[in-house]
Amino acid sequence: MKKLIICAICAICGCMSVSAQKFALVDMEYIFKNIPAYERANEQLNQVSKKWQSEVDALTTEAQTLYKNYQNEVVFLSKEQKKAKQDAIVAKEKEAADLKKKYFGPEGELYKKRTALMTPIQEEVYNAIKDVADLRGYQLVLDRASDAGIIYGSPKIDISSEVLTKLGYSN
Repeated sequence: MKKLIICAICAICGCMSVSAQKFALVDMEYIFKNIPAYERANEQLNQVSKKWQSEVDALTTEAQTLYKNYQNEVVFLSKEQKKAKQDAIVAKEKEAADLKKKYFGPEGELYKKRTALMTPIQEEVYNAIKDVADLRGYQLVLDRASDAGIIYGSPKIDISSEVLTKLGYSN
């Protein structure tokens, strides 16, 4: 009886290992660094971001200058002049905040530009990963660059180079 139970357990374990899922690792950081279009898009985003940030900084500096001038002149101003200067300062601060929101807000120009530039590249990489995974029979592909939960991954299961080759880039 014991032998029958042990044989049954061994048979079940054997069947389970046959149906085990195949998985692979991919390093998205490595892949994107080796795609020139991605690097160009990143550089373009950085340049636009710096340009827009300088515009916001200029308005902020104007508001600060208005405030400093106001502080220096406040004792000489009438009530109406004080009110007008305060309103001008508030308006300039609001203008700077609105511009910052327009460029860098959750649905701002930078987000839209990043989406327009990066999404096609990311979709192309995703499709290449999917094709390689389908070809080699992987049911799960993990990104080793973004998941701190992976302590060790054998280079044998890393398909990053294969994905780059599929995309037409040599590593």
